[in-house]
Amino acid sequence: MAIIKKFDLASLESICKILGETTDGLTGTEISKYLSECNIKDPQINSTKWKRLYDSLTLKQKEDQCANNIVAFIQHVIRPSRHVDNQNWFEHIRTKLNYVLSFEGYEITESGSIKYVSTVKTFSEAEERASQLKKILIDRNIHPDVLSFCKAELLVDNYFHAVFEATKSIAEKIRVKTNLTSDGSELVNQAFSYKGKVPFLALNNLTTESYQSEQKGFMNLLKGIFGTFRNTTAHAPKITWKINKQDALDILSMISLIHRKLDNAIEAKKIYEGSV
Repeated sequence: MAIIKKFDLASLESICKILGETTDGLTGTEISKYLSECNIKDPQINSTKWKRLYDSLTLKQKEDQCANNIVAFIQHVIRPSRHVDNQNWFEHIRTKLNYVLSFEGYEITESGSIKYVSTVKTFSEAEERASQLKKILIDRNIHPDVLSFCKAELLVDNYFHAVFEATKSIAEKIRVKTNLTSDGSELVNQAFSYKGKVPFLALNNLTTESYQSEQKGFMNLLKGIFGTFRNTTAHAPKITWKINKQDALDILSMISLIHRKLDNAIEAKKIYEGSV
């Protein structure tokens, strides 16, 4: 393996704060376990989790005079097979780590490995990109639930993660409104299908063929969004799925329309109870 130059101590500190964060970070037991498995000494000078990690990793980097074992530790912790029961945690932590790693010229991929990427020189680069996108979307009167995904940490390299997270928000809103627990096409079918049963949600009162066609069309639109963007981005490495600024604007505008439709969707049982 090629020698990886030492990480800036500020970057290393930020990495440790993410992994040792009180609410979403690793437990003290997990930190001890992973350090041991990676043959990294734990001097146990500090009891605070992130400081323990920082002491251990800075000591190892100083001994090695390179960051190879730091990278190996991060990959060991973030390995997807370790988080099959908590994929949201994996994506959340990976996104936060990638924001820091981008300043060192690295990125954690969907497979949990670390690869080279173009280095971000300043925090303002990512902030400026997020600010520009957000301004244009505000001018388009975009749905507020979509604006929340125009964050600098999601736009460090390109617009991939903003689109990915925004598409996930559609399914989450449907689940909140219906109390269903499935995902993707299955969730769409369960929430909106009305063949032989009352659907959980409807765009209208479903009393005419035109209204029913609108319902079917919306279902197909949702399935298309999940199939084209959600599923593709979940399984394709980012390097093979380039989304530029214009792509992101168009996709996020479509997701905004979907959010507005969902906000106004009727609980179909009210239709049949005569309250709509």
